[in-house]
Amino acid sequence: MLYDLRLALQYDYDAPVHGGRHHIRVAPATVPGVQRVVAASLFFDPKPDRQTGFIDFFGNSVTSIIMTEPHDKLDIRLTARVLVEDLHAPADLSPRLDQLAGEIARYWSVEPDSPQHFLAPSPLVQIVPQIAAYAIEATAGQPTVMAIARTLCLAIHRDFEYDPKATDVETRPAEAFSLRKGVCQDFAHVMISGLRAMGIPAGYVSGFLRTNPPPGKPRLEGADAMHAWVRAWCGQHLGWVEFDPTNAMIAGADHISIGHGRDYADISPIVGVLKTHGSHVTKQSVDVLRVE
Repeated sequence: MLYDLRLALQYDYDAPVHGGRHHIRVAPATVPGVQRVVAASLFFDPKPDRQTGFIDFFGNSVTSIIMTEPHDKLDIRLTARVLVEDLHAPADLSPRLDQLAGEIARYWSVEPDSPQHFLAPSPLVQIVPQIAAYAIEATAGQPTVMAIARTLCLAIHRDFEYDPKATDVETRPAEAFSLRKGVCQDFAHVMISGLRAMGIPAGYVSGFLRTNPPPGKPRLEGADAMHAWVRAWCGQHLGWVEFDPTNAMIAGADHISIGHGRDYADISPIVGVLKTHGSHVTKQSVDVLRVE
């Protein structure tokens, strides 16, 4: 499927700011066999004094900008065309949970996609006893690692309420779990925490969802903004499989990936520093339209 993508991020500052240095991670990624970026352009207003690009440890595209002149807003606009393969959900070739640790131990690599990086607590995802107990109970009796991940994905969708006002970008998994409310970032973090507690490597995926659903299909939750879902390592034969707990599904042709990391901190759309004495307001809009 071919998609045209438009993203607008707007930051309005209470007082002029200067000395800004930011890393931007919003451009879609080319993933061999899954999606290919046909074209992509990133625009800034005001124009940065310096702009460079690099690839981070996990293979994500990063644009680095430096702003030296005072400014009271920053607009970031992305336009892209992406070809996404319409793949079927993979067959379950994953091992039993009691076999997974042995497969991980035999994976002698520290390459970016190595499951070794996605087992331990990370900056925003800790191993929470309450989440661990919930995950174990919700997936009891499931025969394979992939079945466990799929069942936990469905359980979070069933037991949690999508509520954009309940949490913010700083909310940790323990708080979202206690509320049983949140948005895609919260659901992804809770699922990652639960999987890691059971010894299943899990990471965070940032991306976009198709804006308008196919005829007869419901509109996916979270399609108006940047979206987040989960990747779980399901053994040496199956590798990474992506699950969307916000929409109770395996990620498919309606999901366009920007990149991945251990949690939101590794793939947040913008991080940086600036000099100011006020606060700011952020606005975001996303359109993902299929090219017929």
